[in-house]
Amino acid sequence: MFQSITNFSVKLIQRYLPDAFVFAIFLTFLVFIAGIVVNGKTPMEMVSYWGGGFWSLLSFTMQMVLVLVCGHTLASTDICKKGLRSLASLAKTPGMAIVLVTIVSCVANWINWGFGLVISALLARELANQVDKVDYRLLVASAYGGFVVWHGGLAGSVPLTVATEGHSLVDVIGVIPTTETMFSAMNLTIVITIMLVLPIICLLMMPAEKDRVYFKGRSVAEEETAAASEALESDSPAAKLENSRVISLLIGIMGLVFLVMYFMEKGFLLNLDIVIFGFLFLGILLHGTPRKFLNAMGDAVKTTTGIVVQFPFYAGIIGMMTASGLAASISQWFISISTPTTFPLFSFWSAGLLNIFVPSGGGQWAVQGPIMMPVATELGVSHAKVAMAIAWGDAWTNLIQPFWALPVLALAGLGARDIMGYCLMMLIVTGAIISLGFLIF
Repeated sequence: MFQSITNFSVKLIQRYLPDAFVFAIFLTFLVFIAGIVVNGKTPMEMVSYWGGGFWSLLSFTMQMVLVLVCGHTLASTDICKKGLRSLASLAKTPGMAIVLVTIVSCVANWINWGFGLVISALLARELANQVDKVDYRLLVASAYGGFVVWHGGLAGSVPLTVATEGHSLVDVIGVIPTTETMFSAMNLTIVITIMLVLPIICLLMMPAEKDRVYFKGRSVAEEETAAASEALESDSPAAKLENSRVISLLIGIMGLVFLVMYFMEKGFLLNLDIVIFGFLFLGILLHGTPRKFLNAMGDAVKTTTGIVVQFPFYAGIIGMMTASGLAASISQWFISISTPTTFPLFSFWSAGLLNIFVPSGGGQWAVQGPIMMPVATELGVSHAKVAMAIAWGDAWTNLIQPFWALPVLALAGLGARDIMGYCLMMLIVTGAIISLGFLIF
């Protein structure tokens, strides 16, 4: 029965879900109309909000491009390819491949979402090359599915924000230590349960052999031949500099020294910038020469089109949602039907709905935090619990929001409709787990 439901979900999504860019345009028009109908804004006001927010994610867009490019470049080094091949060799059957990539994705995304997105997508590609008869769509969907735990993990933006002195709502909720948010019994129970259940769910979704879609990338021999041709040298001084190992070694060591200094000073505190920095300089060091590094970067840049084109449209959607008051209206409606018992649960659901239109943890907190936290005070509900409800809502519906899937899809060479049918099933199961967590605790 479960596989029948999954097959229906996959066929439904493949038939009706458009390309991720068209989906972003659809959401743009949906929010545009909703702002006029629900909040009484004029069309010209909505256009103004849209255009005003269109470029607000430029720095974040560049960060995502660099995460993808630098992560891909690092993974194309000989040592990383051998590591991925060794890890992939643990899977001997299609089922083992699905379970392995799901577990790795969950753990990696819990540590840091930027690292998790890249490493799980690359592992999925390697598993597809090594394991016969594994469905590539489900493999990539499983690699992306582990992303659902990120906001309950070490890089969760909401729990880290409320644990920071002087944050924007400190006068309302004070400073909430991470022992009450990401390391609370409730949060750890939700994370562990998802990590145990999600691999099983992904395994159960495995299609019949006749319905599977396979993928084979370049073989190891082909990659080595391509690398050898790229390494051809000439006798010119410029070519010798480009192929100098000394240059890469010196600048690579300089980058690693900074990383050591950073971790000695701040501990194991990962953020997006430090992940990119690590990927970049490890890539320079491990590729050996500037020319090999630049060739690998050139290949990686080709995968960033979706991010560059679509992220500004989501920035425009966020601009309309916040400036028109539509995001606040959605939150207020959930508040109006809440009780002290159901308020954390409804906060989670409202955050999940808002995340489809505002797919940014920090942006969502900026919209919902000032609305939800004073109400939590009035109802006598734990601020930490409501903060994590917003965090989990933001992470949950990422499973059906192509915004965050773009890096994985770019690395995998698939479209959103190829994986979203499986992700919809994961959304239902993880939503039930998280909802029960907020009710039980």
